[in-house]
Amino acid sequence: MTSLKLIEDLTNAFGPSGFEDEVVEVAKKYINAQTFEDSTRNLYIGLEKETTEKTAEQLRIMIDAHTDEVGMMVHYIKTNGTIAFTPLAGFLPAAFVAQKVLIKNREGDLITGIVTSKPPHFAGKKDYGQIEIEDLSIDIGASSKAEVEQDYKIKPGCPIAPATKFEYNQKRDLMLAKAFDCRLGVAAVIDVMNNLPQTQAQVVGTLTAQEEIGVRGAVITTRRVNPDIAIVFEGSPADDSILDSHMVQTALGKGPMLRYLDGGMITHPRFIAYAIEIAKKNNIPIQESVRTKSGTNGKAIHLSNLGVPTIVISIPVRYIHTHHCFAKTADYKNAIALATAIVKDINRDIVNGF
Repeated sequence: MTSLKLIEDLTNAFGPSGFEDEVVEVAKKYINAQTFEDSTRNLYIGLEKETTEKTAEQLRIMIDAHTDEVGMMVHYIKTNGTIAFTPLAGFLPAAFVAQKVLIKNREGDLITGIVTSKPPHFAGKKDYGQIEIEDLSIDIGASSKAEVEQDYKIKPGCPIAPATKFEYNQKRDLMLAKAFDCRLGVAAVIDVMNNLPQTQAQVVGTLTAQEEIGVRGAVITTRRVNPDIAIVFEGSPADDSILDSHMVQTALGKGPMLRYLDGGMITHPRFIAYAIEIAKKNNIPIQESVRTKSGTNGKAIHLSNLGVPTIVISIPVRYIHTHHCFAKTADYKNAIALATAIVKDINRDIVNGF
């Protein structure tokens, strides 16, 4: 199954914010249309370079996902050879304790390290409290700063990502990996763009850098693409394993989630209503949610140009922003089906009615 191999290769790729190079190279191997990159490592699919002009009649649809993952950067190296780091994206420090990470050194080699933890034999009461980034460092097995810098070629500024390999349980339709936020979205953009239905609209795919540190890449891509409407794919936190049943809005296996609100955007009411109607007509299961925190590339896209109606099609992911995340291929497929049905149905008159 091509999509599974695509997802596996994308999630295994090393690509914290600002260092998405490997992800972009993997993506290009699977894309069947023309592509080009900008200096920020945003990748454009189906758009001629330096082209922003369009006819008044032609509808331009942007389909987006971000390539970066939760990661870190080497801050400084301690005398004892352990490595202090600073986060690239938001994560709970406790989720990274005792986990394996990969540091890309100055020569491009990946060095395995472990986020430090104190054995219970040496722990006191204070060690069982809340953990801060400053309490942690990374151990690569070195014993001095000189060894880290000279032998391992690691210095401040080197990027760091979780060390996790993709797994798939076919019987349970369950994927396990890092970086489902948002490599599932990247795969979805590629699948949609490779299998576009006949449409009079121009559809442009964007695989966007640096979402996790402030939707920076999307600010650039929307200026170049100049879309009329946008669909953002996102791997979003599932809540079915952490909330009471009456509060659950994003469960595994119940379809993609459409959000009315998050920390960066009130979703365009008429566009989301249209998307829900399309899902009903095509028997695509969906979930609806209200999020009071976080955000997506939609934050930048919907405020670009003179305003761009934008929806977010979210693929539920358990334990997002950690080393180990669960997701289901059924939700992934239904997310693709919804975006494809929208692209096939929508036209200029419908958008003008928004």
